[in-house]
Amino acid sequence: MPRSILIGIVCATVLCINAAAAQTHDKDFWRSILNQHGAVPEPESADALSHELSTMVALPDPELRDELSYSILATWIWRGNVLSAPTLLSLTDEWRANLKTGLGETRTNSVLRRSFSALLLSEVAARDVKAPFLGADRYHGLVAEAIAYLKAERDLRGYDAQLHWIHATAHTADLLAALAGNSLLTKEEASDILQAIDSRLATATEVYTQGEQDRLAAAVVAVIRRADFNASTFAPWLGHIQDEDRDVWTATTPASLARFQNHNYFLQAITVRTLQAKETGQLTNFREQVLALLSKR
Repeated sequence: MPRSILIGIVCATVLCINAAAAQTHDKDFWRSILNQHGAVPEPESADALSHELSTMVALPDPELRDELSYSILATWIWRGNVLSAPTLLSLTDEWRANLKTGLGETRTNSVLRRSFSALLLSEVAARDVKAPFLGADRYHGLVAEAIAYLKAERDLRGYDAQLHWIHATAHTADLLAALAGNSLLTKEEASDILQAIDSRLATATEVYTQGEQDRLAAAVVAVIRRADFNASTFAPWLGHIQDEDRDVWTATTPASLARFQNHNYFLQAITVRTLQAKETGQLTNFREQVLALLSKR
């Protein structure tokens, strides 16, 4: 076994052991909270419980990780009156740091911590649009980290028979879409998001099969529907996608075919997403450009 893989397995095991050690409540306790629509039982504290739930995002048990930890935390984040401001900021910073934990590994459980931290951060970003609390520095830092994570993640699994949802690409797309809804987003950050999505699709070595192209398309539409989006950058961005596929039929490889198919599904998803969004002249123009490109492929 290569040393790098062995190290990854050891690190993932240690993380799971640490997460398990931090848990003091069983599944029935968390199920009862979920069944009560997130109500915090007396004399428990949501702030304290949230940190225990946060350790569970790394667990291979899909019920603990997804159905309980994520669902309860998302409910508390969105309500806005459950978690204190210091706890919410502390969790945000913890999840931001998690995006780098084990980054570069593939087919290890370390991706669960990264992926579900990205998903929870999407809830944070959506909450910040509704009721700002992050502040400019944290917001811009999170944009940069989300972009870097999308491009750097190497574990592209969607659904696994044992682990269930992994979905790092889709979860990061959700985060970028939520961030794009914020008035703090700059034109440069908007461009960086589009470039990162292009990079993710260009470097994926397999065809996504669990709707990732659609989630990425949703992030694109969240960017291009903004009133301050630089419309002149859209056509060159589309043209670059087409250029990446120019040799698909003359220098065909499994990787080039995967890229071509991912681009096709992605462009189709952008078309549908723009139809679902509130119609504007600019959005209509973008959709026509996408359709014109699809007609040439």
